[in-house]
Amino acid sequence: MDRKQIVERHDPVIKRVEPLAPLSIGNGEFGFSFDFTGLQTYPDAYESPLGTQSNWGWHYTRGRELFTDKDIRFQSYDTYGRQVKYPMKPEDKEEAYHWLRQNPHRLQLGRISFRFFTEDHHEIPVEAIDDIHQQHYLWTGIVESRYKVDGIPVTVKTACHPKQDVISVKIESSLLKSQRIQVFTLFPSPDMTDNSWAKAIFPDWNADDRHRTEIVQRSEHSVILKRTLDEDSYQVRWTWEHGELEQTDRHEFTLSSDGESAEMSFTVAFSAEEPVNVDADEVFSENEKHWASFWKEGGAIDFSGSPDPRAFELERRVVLSQYLCAIHSGGSLPPQETGYMYNSWFGKFHLEMHWWHSAHFPLWGRAEILGKSLDWYNKILPLARDLAESQGYEGARWPKMVGIDGKQSPSPVAPGLIWQQPHPIALAELYYQDNPTRERLEKYKNLIFESADFMASFAHWDEEKRAYVLGPPLIPAQECHQMQESLNPPYELEYWKYGLEIAIKWAERLKSNANPSWSKVAQAMSPPPAAEGVYLAHEHCEQTYTEKNHDHPSMVGALGILSGTLIDKEMMRNTLRRVLKVWDWESAWGWDFPMCAMTAARLGEKEMAVDFLMMEATKNTYLPNGHNYQRPGLTAYLPGNGGLLAAVAMMASGWKDAPDSNCPGFPNDGTWKIEHEGLNAWL
Repeated sequence: MDRKQIVERHDPVIKRVEPLAPLSIGNGEFGFSFDFTGLQTYPDAYESPLGTQSNWGWHYTRGRELFTDKDIRFQSYDTYGRQVKYPMKPEDKEEAYHWLRQNPHRLQLGRISFRFFTEDHHEIPVEAIDDIHQQHYLWTGIVESRYKVDGIPVTVKTACHPKQDVISVKIESSLLKSQRIQVFTLFPSPDMTDNSWAKAIFPDWNADDRHRTEIVQRSEHSVILKRTLDEDSYQVRWTWEHGELEQTDRHEFTLSSDGESAEMSFTVAFSAEEPVNVDADEVFSENEKHWASFWKEGGAIDFSGSPDPRAFELERRVVLSQYLCAIHSGGSLPPQETGYMYNSWFGKFHLEMHWWHSAHFPLWGRAEILGKSLDWYNKILPLARDLAESQGYEGARWPKMVGIDGKQSPSPVAPGLIWQQPHPIALAELYYQDNPTRERLEKYKNLIFESADFMASFAHWDEEKRAYVLGPPLIPAQECHQMQESLNPPYELEYWKYGLEIAIKWAERLKSNANPSWSKVAQAMSPPPAAEGVYLAHEHCEQTYTEKNHDHPSMVGALGILSGTLIDKEMMRNTLRRVLKVWDWESAWGWDFPMCAMTAARLGEKEMAVDFLMMEATKNTYLPNGHNYQRPGLTAYLPGNGGLLAAVAMMASGWKDAPDSNCPGFPNDGTWKIEHEGLNAWL
């Protein structure tokens, strides 16, 4: 396969302002998104915020312990004769509730922008820039931005170091010789400005007294700035050639050209402590080597031989999703849904989304990327134990919406979800399949075993049913159902059984004794509830897809993501067809489409699988930059990109007990002719 050709035919090319689709560069721990100029010059022209974020850059407004769980009222739910407390949204304690939801939050580390001037030194607006041609060379990772300012060409190259939180920029233009180009960096207030995450995505550029920016070291061609924000701080190193830096406002620093050269380069490094010092050439060189290696290794797929008119677009989505997931979802923490583009849900990450962000990495031969964020579960295992114990359960209960500190956030929904609980087990199993060593078993055995201990403890024996039940209280993956009413959602039942059985396998591999309750619960899980020949959202749900069918059709995930050991295939086929026909797809989310495609593939409904992947729906839109668009305010949604990659890998390489054929999830009528290599059939 000509991997380079496959990648290069999908280089994003931008020829105008794309308000929803800025490009981004990064390395898994850090990301920088920017407009058509190669920097963050015209943020007001973009609906999608232009962000600079990292995995270490977090902030606690007015201090780290301003509020704790003790400052809000927990809501008690009857749980088979005992009261279990959850931090749902209280009727009072509003200030503490919102602070705990918003803190800690990711920082916007700073804006790096151009100023362009006319001959009489008036600043040039975005409308006056023309002949835009910006290309992201995916094979090298470099973005080249070309355009004309006042009729004069400007060329900008932007790159990110693959191991350091550093961007480098090279500029060529005769405007530098007439000093009509400046570069400036500006730092915002760290605070959230709205209690709604959807309205708090833009940083506050006005509260100058809420933070400090000071020069701590300076030389002729470099400066180190220290940023202080309440109890938090970080540093920024700016180095340059052919220019001069001055402080132009309280939190603004401007680099002007020396007027002697038509070229200028600079690097900006961010760090929690003293930033590294690397020159621009090193950043560009390391960046090119990294991305060439990335594309040469791991999985690859070629749709170019397919007559189906959707094939080129599917290949584009696959290529761009590999890139975006690597830079935005490939770090040492589970990522937020928008990666490093900008803050969603106050910059926190959602553990029920971790599978969708990261399960594809081992399937595409890049398990080492998953290993980075998988390690985080071991770090917060003591907190997960405390959470389980506080509710009267054994083992470790993983929270849903969390920040770097690993503490659960209060929410009307998040504390009641359970489907994130088996995720570490499933992800660790995929990671183990990549390299089945004793070392990996030992490394993750505690999180596997303690996750399973909670799951067995959470399941309740129903004497009348002679089976174990899940809930109430719980909220299923289809979040529109009530905490106190939801009983036995199909996906969660199947996932519970799967997780417990994997834990038993790990004990066998380690030749240790498994908790007897794991097998006891796994072998007696309730059958998934059904009526009128289709699976229900949960046992107390009387709807059989006649109205109000919105949010996630998560019941189909019991066969697709999972192998469906509790599932009747014909009933699931009926369910999937009903879902396709009556679901409100405008209310679905980006990962729902690949989830349904995976179910269709396992059922042998190959045409339907592709139809789900390529369905024309708002939340199945993939923008010119490759991001999965959802709605205004959520222009990037990485679980959709990750879900797409998982589904395509499965449909191409197969799954457990898949037909022994090439691409068993794609139609074999000649419309899809696919080559692939390096994919793993581990689902």
